[in-house]
Amino acid sequence: MKQLTNQRLFLLLQIAVVAVFLGRAWQHLYWDAPYRVLLWDEDWMKPIIAGVFRIDWEAYVTDLSIDRGIQNFIRLTGGFYLICALTAVFISRWKRVGVAILWAGSVSLILLALLYCKEKFFHIGQFLEYTLQWASPLFLVFFYKDQVVNQRFVLFAKIAIALTFICHGLYAVGYYPRPGEFLQMTMAILNAEEAGALTFLNTVGVLDFVVGALLFVRGKGSKIALGYCVFWGLATTLARVWAPLAMGAGLENILLQSLHESLYRFPHFLMPLFVLSAVVLKSNFPQNLQIKTQE
Repeated sequence: MKQLTNQRLFLLLQIAVVAVFLGRAWQHLYWDAPYRVLLWDEDWMKPIIAGVFRIDWEAYVTDLSIDRGIQNFIRLTGGFYLICALTAVFISRWKRVGVAILWAGSVSLILLALLYCKEKFFHIGQFLEYTLQWASPLFLVFFYKDQVVNQRFVLFAKIAIALTFICHGLYAVGYYPRPGEFLQMTMAILNAEEAGALTFLNTVGVLDFVVGALLFVRGKGSKIALGYCVFWGLATTLARVWAPLAMGAGLENILLQSLHESLYRFPHFLMPLFVLSAVVLKSNFPQNLQIKTQE
């Protein structure tokens, strides 16, 4: 493979982080996010709403002004994600302020992942599947501050990759209820019947488990696993726009409804590519940024 320059290697992390925040910003500004899963949960919120704010629960959940307030908060969060995306681009200039913003952005993405987990009946796999998304800003921060990719950095990156792929596999094989969109996308892209799509999903789900384990072996096994993660991560990322196209959706609808879902999945292939490239390069960054990988 053509050897990436050291600056481009650093750029991989920036692109991953920018894409995550741009995708989530579009979701929050144009569509919706599951904050009402928490804010409208009677068991959790009624004691606070009634006890602290002295508002009747029925009045709270039916008050249109409160609902507009929630929606405005979601849009403000989308604006914050835009700032986070810009911060990832200019982190070398913004320094401590940029680091603080990216930390806050990562915390916000963790909260979002927890809300999706709650929405899915607290399936821990739902939360862990988002690991690469909420962790990618932290990897960028650590890379910027420490100016090194050492063995520990690679280990934590592999853990994040493994969690994302293994938990994706749990849904693919049906350990958790398999999302209907998995089956629909597979049937559309492969032009397959339901039985064939199910066989394919079960196969790639098992591969996710195997690859998740191979990431931690020494030698070629780890590199092969990382290479597969790059390929499969890219494939599942593109599937979000490829499937609607295969089903006859227009380009405008794809851009509005599906592109952001691909964007916030960019770390699913860029982080494995970053780690694979770092392990292969084992050379110095310009400006004293050094790669110190060990296997």
